[in-house]
Amino acid sequence: MNLQIAKSIASALNNQVEVEEIEKLLEKPKHVDLGDFSLPCFKLAKKLGQSPQLIASNIQKNLTCDVIQSVEIVGGYVNLFLNQHIITQQVLKQIVKEQHLYGTSLTRKGNVVFDFSSPNIAKPFSMGHLRSTVIGNALANIAEKNGYNAIRINHLGDWGTQFGKLIVAYKRWGHQQTIEAAPIEELLKIYVKFHEEAERDTTLIEQARVAFKALEDKDEEALALWHWFREVSLEEFKTLYQLLGIQFDAYDGEAFYNDKMHTVVNELQEKGLLTLSEGAYVVELEKEEMPPCIITKTDGATLYATRDLAAAFYRIQQYHPEKIVYVVGHEQTLHFKQLFNVVEKMGYDWASNLSHVAFGMILKEGKKMSTRKGKIVLLNDVLTEAIATAKQNIEMKNPNLQNKEEVAKQVGVGAVIFNDLKNYRLHDIEFSIEQMMQFEGETGPYIQYTYARIFSILEKANGQLGEMTYQPLGVQAWPVILLLEQYPRVITIAYEQADPSIVAKYALHLARSFNKYYATNKILSNDDRQNSRLALCHCVAMILEDSLALLGINAPKNM
Repeated sequence: MNLQIAKSIASALNNQVEVEEIEKLLEKPKHVDLGDFSLPCFKLAKKLGQSPQLIASNIQKNLTCDVIQSVEIVGGYVNLFLNQHIITQQVLKQIVKEQHLYGTSLTRKGNVVFDFSSPNIAKPFSMGHLRSTVIGNALANIAEKNGYNAIRINHLGDWGTQFGKLIVAYKRWGHQQTIEAAPIEELLKIYVKFHEEAERDTTLIEQARVAFKALEDKDEEALALWHWFREVSLEEFKTLYQLLGIQFDAYDGEAFYNDKMHTVVNELQEKGLLTLSEGAYVVELEKEEMPPCIITKTDGATLYATRDLAAAFYRIQQYHPEKIVYVVGHEQTLHFKQLFNVVEKMGYDWASNLSHVAFGMILKEGKKMSTRKGKIVLLNDVLTEAIATAKQNIEMKNPNLQNKEEVAKQVGVGAVIFNDLKNYRLHDIEFSIEQMMQFEGETGPYIQYTYARIFSILEKANGQLGEMTYQPLGVQAWPVILLLEQYPRVITIAYEQADPSIVAKYALHLARSFNKYYATNKILSNDDRQNSRLALCHCVAMILEDSLALLGINAPKNM
């Protein structure tokens, strides 16, 4: 609708202003008495060489648009009031016809690679890993809704100096039987112990460096330990991903690129981009006002940048993507700026298609969680508690509910995911299990309950439901209609801004608006507008379910 209105305004101005420019200027007024849309004409004044008031007056005189009921001018603003009857019919008919395809781009686009989650092998999956996992999954879902083919890659942290530390720790303090009984927990214990002991015995760091070099040189014992650490970790990760409802197309971790790095290093050397600096080979980025990007150490050991370069080239060749999106915390911003600049210096125009989607941290008592110091909250523990709390609520409020276990899982997991995604991704989040498990207010369970309530209404109406009709539903339903109409635009903006919180906040707004309408309107009252009210219910349920699905959350039909 925004586009339709923008085209009509452009026509009223004799097409002296681009439709896209007008569409960007359209606003939603803060108060309903100021219209459904508003166009400030101040930015147009300079372009057209006219006063904002004159531009507004010309728009009012010349505007012809079926969906606009009336136009008012307030100063340099054009306030537009929509035809509620026409819009209601258009929106409800379209959603009923298209169902879950409403808001889906029918133009098929190219591949987009999403690199997300990426936990470290041999370390437990903590709440600190949650953000990349759920943000990345939601962005991939939103991309698919926008017509792209999303390729989900889990770039596992399965290589690097931490494995030298772990090998040393295992040989000193590890026991095979103990680790096989509880792999991740025991591996974490010896990893933390290594760092505690290294503060007293500095030779441990050198031992770890030697152990990792042996691993790089394919020492048989080191490789066997590494394979074991990776296997037990990945098994546990996959159990968590299944609980979260997340799947990946590839688990190509850092080790996957070990035999692909020399090609990139050779190309950098051939193109004269490598220089020796303080014992390492680097790509200088002084002109870009950044520190040099370290490619290899003098002993030949590789670094994150080397592997990420090899990964980028592999993905371009393998998937031919329109974009590669790295969903990684904001503390890695410099690393990705360096990475993208190195690709650009190598002469590849696809460097502009590399994107770092940063996010803030989950804090505990205002501080970053640390695996080294053992100060972490395990995601599995949080999900288990969330599911148990959801089940307690069900036992109290709806003890006869069928499939209690499944619904409790959907509600508990949904609460954890939504608690993250409702926040703008760059903001830090203070971890609080109490706040996360509140089942009222700005929560996933609130939206799920709204959906279940509507589904219950539709079930009751099944025997009374005739042909869908679309009569005007009054001013109380109008905010709901406007929100339904805006859903396709919300999906587009969420993709363009790489921000799932736009969808989460939209779903909250839609649920609140419907509940406000429901509180003052009886849906099943057997009059000539009952089917129109049921059509509204059907459409709201459809969009709530779809919004939650984009966020990676299930919508139970009964709660």
